[in-house]
Order: sequence, then C-alpha cells, then structure tokens
Amino acid sequence: MQKITAFFTELMRRYLPDPFVFAIGLTLLTMALAVLVQGQAITALTTSWGKGFWALLAFTTQMAVILAMGYVLATAPLTDRFLDRLVARVNDPRMAVIVATLVGGIGSYLNWGFGLVVGGIVARKLALRVKGVHYPLIIASAYSGFTLYGLGLSASIPVLISTRGHPLEAQMGVVPLSETIFSPVMLVTSLVVIVTLPLLNAWLHPKAGQSVKEIDRNAEAAPKAGPVALDLDEGKTFANRLNNSRLLSYVIGLIGMGYVGLHFYEGGSIDLNLINFFILFLGIILLGTPIRYVEKLNEGIRTISGIILQYPFYAGIMAIMASSGLVNTFSHAFVNVATPATLPFWGLVSSFFINFFAPSGGGHWVVQGPFMIEAAKSIGASVPHTSMAVMLGNAWNDLVQPFWILPALALSKLKLKDIMGYTVIMMFWIGIVYTVAILVWG
Repeated sequence: MQKITAFFTELMRRYLPDPFVFAIGLTLLTMALAVLVQGQAITALTTSWGKGFWALLAFTTQMAVILAMGYVLATAPLTDRFLDRLVARVNDPRMAVIVATLVGGIGSYLNWGFGLVVGGIVARKLALRVKGVHYPLIIASAYSGFTLYGLGLSASIPVLISTRGHPLEAQMGVVPLSETIFSPVMLVTSLVVIVTLPLLNAWLHPKAGQSVKEIDRNAEAAPKAGPVALDLDEGKTFANRLNNSRLLSYVIGLIGMGYVGLHFYEGGSIDLNLINFFILFLGIILLGTPIRYVEKLNEGIRTISGIILQYPFYAGIMAIMASSGLVNTFSHAFVNVATPATLPFWGLVSSFFINFFAPSGGGHWVVQGPFMIEAAKSIGASVPHTSMAVMLGNAWNDLVQPFWILPALALSKLKLKDIMGYTVIMMFWIGIVYTVAILVWG
C-alpha cells in the first residue's frame, strides 16, 4: 500500500496543476468534446459559456457565506474549547489521522459546509500537537470525510427532491428522505464509511523510518499580519461600548433563532438560505459581541477566494454541458446497457464522471437529473434509488474534485498536489463501498 500511495503522490506532485489551472483545462476539454462529439460550433459554445458564466452567482454567494460563517462557527470559543479537549487526548499519529477523519466525516454528515471547515481546523490542531504526524495525510483525511455529506442531512439531491415544488416534481413527485438517505441500506452504508475510512487513512500513514512531512510549527507560531483590531480596553466611548456589547449580540441572535423556530413551526423546510441564516445568528451568539464576530469573519473570508474565482468557470462548464447535449450523450452511453436493476449502478458511474464537469450537487442534478429520472420511468427502475445513485456518484467524485478541496488548502496552506495522491487512494475504497451499496440496494 505504501508503494501505491507513493506512486500516486509522486504522480500528482509532478503533473497536477493548481485548481484554477484545472478549471481552465476542464473548460477547454469540455469545449473540445462538444465540438468533436456533438458537432457544436465554436461560436455557439462560446455564447453558451459566456451566458452561463454567472449562472451560479447566487449559489456562489451561498457557498461563500456558508464556508465563511461555518469557519466562524467552527472557531467560536465554545467549539474551539471542545476541539482542544478532543485533541488533548490524542498522542499517536495514526490516532490523530483517525480523529481528523471522524470529525470531518461527522461534521459533513450534519452539514457539509461545517464539516469542510471543522475537519481542516481539527487536523491543524492535531498536527501542531502530535509529533510525527504526516501533515498532508491528516489534511487529506479530514477532507475525505466530506464524502459523507452525500449520505447526510445536507445531501443536496435527496433534500431537494423531498421538498414540495422542486423542479422535477411533475416528473417524479416528492420523494421522502425515508426512501433515500434514511433508507436502511444508506444508513448501513454511512456506518460502513464512518468505520472503515478512518482505518484506511490511518493505514496510509508512513511507518517508522519513512519520510514524514510535519507542519511548520515555527511558521504557525509567527505573528500574522492582518487588519488592525480595535483596542477593547481603549476608552469607554459610546461606539466602543456598542462594538463590544453582549446585549446587542444576544438580542439579535435570539431574534434570528426565533425566526428559525417560527419557520419550522409554520411547516417550512430546510434549504441553503435557512442553513446560512441559522449559522450566522448562532455564530453571533457564540462569539458574544459584534466586533468579535466581525474579526473572526475576516479570518474566514480568507478561505473562500478560490471559490469566488472558480465557481463562475464551473458554471460556464455546466452551461456548455447542458446546451451541447454532452450530459445526455454521456448518460445515454450507460443507460443503453442498463436494466431496471442496474440503472442506479450506471447512474452512479456516469455521475462520477459528470461531476468533474458539474461539481455542485444542485447544479449536477439540474443537468443529469431530468434524463436519469425519465430513463428510470421508461424502463421501470426505482426513482429513489436512481436519484440516490446520482448523489453518491457526486459525493464519490468529490474526493478527487479540486473544486471542493479549496477550503482545506486555504486552511492548511498546502498545495493540491500535496494531498491528492492520498485522496485518490481514498476514492478507490469509497468507490467500492458505494458500488456495493447501490448493487445490493438494486
């Protein structure tokens, strides 16, 4: 296993570019496929690409907000003290890898934005505390838990199709979560992943005598330049008292929580806007004062620059895929050999490849969902199974999709090539688990 890991790590180190370069390359590849496979004209593709470039602007803002505010929530004093107590009990490098995987996985199961951030934070804490931890591996391990989001409470596709008024309701109706993420097979699959993935990651850790790259503790200890914070002890001005008022934070925080309670009381459902609303006001309460929240949010904003830059490029890729018919061509290639029992499997496989071009779960469903559901209805396959297969293909591919690794890279200050060799190995294992689950379910 060490030789296989070393092979993929060296392969990525030599040939894997920066995520932004990867996004540019995917754009050019998608255009080339649209020309060669679909016979599309360059001018038409360029028009589709340009018109679609800002199609995910609202979604980009939602993602930026959930990550920046998720950072605030994950680094709030109460959360930070809990994580400190957790890492204080860990002294062995392999156990550190297991804990980082579990925190990232459980966090992502509860909410993918929170899991992305809290996994990276606890991985850094463990790397600083535990001597001998291979830093690229522990960051990759914390990120690998993100695959559990596809089985969890914020899984984009199951949550969407369980909501009345979703875009495909006329085609497929409303599918309750009891038939997707809460079905017995998916619950067992979640358990298998949460047990086996940490053990796999610990097994990947370099053995005694092998090269280990630890975190640079001197760099972490060095003072960091940043915006000048207000001196909390300087004067007792009215403005300063307002900035540091716990009363203001608690009042507006409780009003925000009250809205969330009323929303559910009146029969409202969970969506990204409500999640962002909740973590915003919960963060305000946990940070205690307005100025502390602002200062911590400034730190969190540093983690989202890659997303702001790259999301428009992926929106453009998705526009090319949809307008050229590439997504239908890809899916048809699998569906043509499918039976009612195997369609979910082919949906999983096709979703894995399509996710390179449309990595957002919601956006992915927009381009692949209509065709897969129509195929399921036409050959008599299970609609819930097929929908969940597309979701798992998305979550499986995320292990090697640079789009989502950006927050982990921002928190760790590592390069994509440092950790991708490990996530490739993790991707192989998760592929086996998800494939068996879908086949058994079928």
